[in-house]
Amino acid sequence: MSTEQEQRTIRCLVAKVGLDGHDRGAHVIARAFRDAGFEVIYSGLHKSPDEIVQAAVQEDVDVLGISILSGAHDTLVPKVIDGLKEYDAFEDTLILVGGIIPEEDRDELYDLGVSEIFGPGASMAETIEFVRENAPSR
Repeated sequence: MSTEQEQRTIRCLVAKVGLDGHDRGAHVIARAFRDAGFEVIYSGLHKSPDEIVQAAVQEDVDVLGISILSGAHDTLVPKVIDGLKEYDAFEDTLILVGGIIPEEDRDELYDLGVSEIFGPGASMAETIEFVRENAPSR
C-alpha cells in the first residue's frame, strides 16, 4: 500500500432514506465518524433512494451508511443498491445499515450486498473499526 493510500481520508455518506424522520442516531454516528477522522457528508431527512445514490456517486464516497428506523428497509435499501449498480458504484462502496432491522430480514440485506447491519446497542468503536478494516481502497 502506498503512502498516499495509507493517509487517504475515508469518505462517508450518512443517509436518511424515505419518510423516516428520526435522525438522532444518524447525527450521533456522523459525529463519531468525524471524530474518528473520516470525512462525513450527511444527507438530511426524507431523501429518496435516487437522491442517496446521486449523493454517493457525486461525492465519490467509500462508505454509505443508511440509517433507517421506519421498517421500509426491505423496499428502500434494495433501490439504493440497484441505483449504485446502475452507476457502477456498488463494487467500491461499503454499504452499512443502521437502525432497527428484524433478525429475519437481515440475511436478505446481506445477500443484496449490505456489508454489515448495526442495530441498537452497537458500539461506536465497533462501527468505526469495521469501517477502517473494510472500507475499499482506491
